[in-house]
Amino acid sequence: MAQEYGDNRAEEQAVDHGGAMSRRGLLDRARVVVVKVGTQVLADDAGKLSAGRIAALAAQIARLAGQGRRVILVSSGAIGAGVGRLGLSGRPTELPALQACAAVGQPFLMTAWEEAFTPHGMPTAQVLLTASDFDHRARYLNMRNTLTSLFELGCVPIINENDTTSVAEIRFGDNDTLAALVAGLVQADLLVLLSGVDGLFEGDPRLDPQARRVDWVPDIDAVMGLAQSTKSRLGTGGMRSKLKAARLAVLSGTAVWLADGGMDQVLDRLRAGDTVGTLFAARRGTALPAWKRWLGFSARPQGSLVLDDGARKAVLDLGKSLLPIGVAEVQGHFGKGSVVSLRDRQGAEFARGLCNFGSTELEKIRGLRTEQIQRVVGVVAYDEAVHRDNLVLTGGDGEPPVVESP
Repeated sequence: MAQEYGDNRAEEQAVDHGGAMSRRGLLDRARVVVVKVGTQVLADDAGKLSAGRIAALAAQIARLAGQGRRVILVSSGAIGAGVGRLGLSGRPTELPALQACAAVGQPFLMTAWEEAFTPHGMPTAQVLLTASDFDHRARYLNMRNTLTSLFELGCVPIINENDTTSVAEIRFGDNDTLAALVAGLVQADLLVLLSGVDGLFEGDPRLDPQARRVDWVPDIDAVMGLAQSTKSRLGTGGMRSKLKAARLAVLSGTAVWLADGGMDQVLDRLRAGDTVGTLFAARRGTALPAWKRWLGFSARPQGSLVLDDGARKAVLDLGKSLLPIGVAEVQGHFGKGSVVSLRDRQGAEFARGLCNFGSTELEKIRGLRTEQIQRVVGVVAYDEAVHRDNLVLTGGDGEPPVVESP
């Protein structure tokens, strides 16, 4: 089975998002790298932050940055640190208690990283985000400008979800998704997901010692069925969340490397080109401009349009705009210019775009030809419900790839 997914060294040497290169070559060409570190990597069994592990990772990140790269760190661990600091027996389940743990743990987390980067002469900067920050184009651009300024000042941006204020409607669900969104925001060449497992396996290695690791994934859709939803005791993400995040990143043009953050010198081994973890190739032809990354993979849809089969083919296969006649159903309430999800009759998303009509107006004209629309509502400003220039194909697996409710 591993061979089916690309466990082939010759193929790995020849295929990736930019041309022929090895694992080491991929990193050599990467100018912007996002490193996400999970709670399970940073905390010991008691839920306390491991100063030794944090210091080791900081040293490795400093070496990455020392080679002229811009490195962003997405760090989990605030809630886990709060659990340990408060002496709780485990991670709470109620949102107010989780937010309280985050409020207690976040200062300890940032202090630990600041102390770890200080010997390398690298100041740190705390950036706390919520999912709504990615929905609004102006805020999205401001985030990118701030991160660019931090790079120019020689800082290491350390990003975490603002767990203290986030509510269910504006949560990412896990920092894997947040890291993938940040990778799209800064147009990263590589996203490194460090967790408690050494990559993607054909089966659960805890239950099947013979399960083999998938070293190289040229097409992430071929392995989505291997996802497991199990979570660690202190963290929020399982393999399912990691694969969804990886898919989000590769579709927007970023390669992803998933590895065991507890492995000695794990980032140094990546720099050396060692075959550890699982490498996911970026989808070919997905070097999207920044605003289309935002449109297709960052901003959350405010509603959905269900298309008939002819319209789906026209948009997906023929590169056409979406006309009102092809809209079979309007779902949700949204205004003109909102981001909407385009779905087939089975509910699977395959594209996203900016809608030229609000939901109320579109409900009146869906399924109608242009001459019929004029008889019903008069002259309209646009012939298209979603113009091709404002549309991004997302591939779609039937599930929104950005934000999950906890």
